[in-house]
Amino acid sequence: MSCSCSNTEINVLPPEIVAFIEECNAKEHSESYLIPVLQMVQETMGFLSTESMDEVSWRMKVPSAKVTGVATFYHFFTFKPRGEFRVTVCMGTACFVRGADKVLDRLKILLDIDEGDTTEDGKFSIDCARCIGACALAPVVLVNERVYGNVKLAEVEKILTDHGFDKAKGAKA
Repeated sequence: MSCSCSNTEINVLPPEIVAFIEECNAKEHSESYLIPVLQMVQETMGFLSTESMDEVSWRMKVPSAKVTGVATFYHFFTFKPRGEFRVTVCMGTACFVRGADKVLDRLKILLDIDEGDTTEDGKFSIDCARCIGACALAPVVLVNERVYGNVKLAEVEKILTDHGFDKAKGAKA
C-alpha cells in the first residue's frame, strides 16, 4: 500500500506531532495509531486540513483514502477551523424533548451562524452532539469542556457572555 502523496516531503505538522508519529511508526502495527495521531493533529491545529491529513498519510505510510475514511467516519473530527469557544448542544432524546432544538435556534440567532459554522471573528462555533451522556441535566450545552445543564432559553445569552460574547458587536437579537 502506498499513499497518494508524492515523494516530496510535506511540512505542515509541528515537530511534536512529527515526533509522535515517529514513535508510533516504531511500534508494531503502527497503522493502528492513526486515530490518536489524528486526534493530536486536531487538538494542536484546531481541525484536520487536507494538507495535515496528507502529511499524516505520508509519514505513517497509510493510504490517504484510509486517513480520510477514518477522519470522516468519526464525528468528533472536523475539517474547518473551529472557534475559540466550541458550543455544543446535545440533541439526544432527553435534551431534545426538553427544548434543545430551541436552545440551538437561539444560539444560531445570537451568533448569526449555523450549526457547523464559526463566527467571523473566530471566537465561537456551534455543533450538535447525538448524546453527551448527561440526560439528567437535559437540555445540556457544552462550551469547550464546561457543562451547562438544565439550560433555559433565557440563559443562553448569559452562557455566551461568560465567554466574551458581546451582543452589541454585530449579533442579531
